[in-house]
Amino acid sequence: MVWAVDVADGMAALWINMLLNHGQRLVYLPGLAVNRASAGYRGMGKTDAKDATVIADQARMRRDLTALQPDDENVVELRILTDRHSDLTADRTRRVNRLRGQLMSIFPALERVLDLGNASPLILLSGYQTPAALRRTGRNRLQTWLRNRKVRGADALAETVLEAAGRQHTAIPGEKITAEVIHTLAKEVIALNEQIAQIGKLIAARFREHELAKVISSMPGIGPLLGAEFLAATAGDMSRFGSSDRLASFAGVAPVPRDSGNVSGNLHRPRRYHRGLQRVFYTSALISIRSCDESRRFYERKRAEGKRHTQAVLALARRRVNVLWALIRDGRCFERELPVTPAA
Repeated sequence: MVWAVDVADGMAALWINMLLNHGQRLVYLPGLAVNRASAGYRGMGKTDAKDATVIADQARMRRDLTALQPDDENVVELRILTDRHSDLTADRTRRVNRLRGQLMSIFPALERVLDLGNASPLILLSGYQTPAALRRTGRNRLQTWLRNRKVRGADALAETVLEAAGRQHTAIPGEKITAEVIHTLAKEVIALNEQIAQIGKLIAARFREHELAKVISSMPGIGPLLGAEFLAATAGDMSRFGSSDRLASFAGVAPVPRDSGNVSGNLHRPRRYHRGLQRVFYTSALISIRSCDESRRFYERKRAEGKRHTQAVLALARRRVNVLWALIRDGRCFERELPVTPAA
């Protein structure tokens, strides 16, 4: 008997693990594939009964579905932690954007000179939000206030924001309540930064406990967070994919053909791929261009061939899939090319 599911985690986790613990065979059919396949079955409506029929019928006919396998405890923990890290990062981005919008509405000069990606401006905004409040405080008191909160570059920051405050003497309607919202948002972003840093330490500790951590982190551009996201997406088991080509396709860094009639060689990015895994390979490729001579030379060669920046980085990411695949297969770490010493 073969069981087929269109949800492989979350609410289905308990049921899936019960079946796996009893030696049952499970295959995974993505929900998007179910929706597209439903168009070929009778009836326009969508019901659970129809979806179950489609899933069962597709599992009976297809032989390319991914077989679900039990993951070890370390991989499950990494998946949970990296998902939480992504949620917190997305929450921080939303709040920073709201904070920037609120600050722009009452104090555009200050918004223009502050980098809200750093901690120091957030600490400043937790205490001062309006030009009038900054002018009343003055340079000496503001510098002391910032130093007491261990703000880096307190003197330079105080000089910058007071200069911005001196350029605006008009009070905006609703300024008081907007200042309170800015204060709250700044505090929330500071708290999110602390949570992200804490969960980052947990991810790094769990990642180093995995048997493949040394091999994966030896690749230029892959640190504990990207390495943990790679393990969360693949479980470090390359046998699930069969070849580096399938892993590259799963990661969305291998172009797929869209030929028709006399048109051939028409390559496009695949529509179905693991976006988190693509981020791992794309981001690590970007980092490796700055830190690895081999990667930089490959990137520059692709640029010289006429490829755009994104295309060159994707080509590098595709090449790195092959390298990482071979390293995991052979159980060895990446070794940089030694510089060639000219003969004496």
